[in-house]
Amino acid sequence: MASLNYPNIVPENNLRLPDALTIEHGPAPLLGRFVIAGDRAARANGLRLRIRHDFPELNRLNQEQAERGAWYPLIDMFNPERSDVAPENGFWISGENDKGDIVSTYAARVYYWPDSNLKEQAVAMLYGRDEGQPVVVTAPAASEIGGLVLSVGAAWVRPDYRGRQLSHLLPRVAKAYAISRWPLDWAMGYVTAASALKGLAYGYGSKHLSYSVVYPDLDFGELAVAYSSGREVYDDLAEFLDKELSDPLGAKFASPRSAAPAGINFEQEVTKMPSSPAFHGSSRRS
Repeated sequence: MASLNYPNIVPENNLRLPDALTIEHGPAPLLGRFVIAGDRAARANGLRLRIRHDFPELNRLNQEQAERGAWYPLIDMFNPERSDVAPENGFWISGENDKGDIVSTYAARVYYWPDSNLKEQAVAMLYGRDEGQPVVVTAPAASEIGGLVLSVGAAWVRPDYRGRQLSHLLPRVAKAYAISRWPLDWAMGYVTAASALKGLAYGYGSKHLSYSVVYPDLDFGELAVAYSSGREVYDDLAEFLDKELSDPLGAKFASPRSAAPAGINFEQEVTKMPSSPAFHGSSRRS
């Protein structure tokens, strides 16, 4: 069930964000305006956003940066050698500077669970495949999160580009692109219990938290499910567009602000998988 893909149009790899957008679902005026404004805000930050589905390249970049101590190694959700992630069910966003260097990433995977849900798929989602790894799911929402589900991760910003609110912008750009391509029922991610208590997930657009999910073989501790319905994604995009992206020049995002404290990561902020060399790809700071 976890390997089923919902029919959708796969764009050419490595297109500019606006060029990759074909709105098949959702309110076209809102999504079109949001993607254009989000792309403009990124350019005010000196970044050009591109939509990609070459996951081997994402993993190569991750390995390179992890060896430098600037990123955690990815978990297997985004590893095509360990999961069925593919252009038909996933994408990643690269942010490139004027030199052509990739200085930020954000990835998304869409699961088609027409007769299943997060509670049943929690192992396969995190590990890439279900080989009987243990999980304890007590979050009530996990039984409800089914159908077409967006799960996000591989969030990274190079150290010299941090403190620019990219951790608020990129998750929403990814959701806007994803919900234009798939008729999403839910968008979700994991956050650690400590970060959930600080309210960080709400800053990245999630509307609800449900406790908890625990992977006993890993040292994540208690994880909360941060999630929004498809309707709530639209509402959040409209509010962010009005309040944060209203400047036609994107000046609000044009200069660095004070960086978030160490340990604060993006929406799905699982950090490490000690039983293997795979970790979740969130940045050390967002």
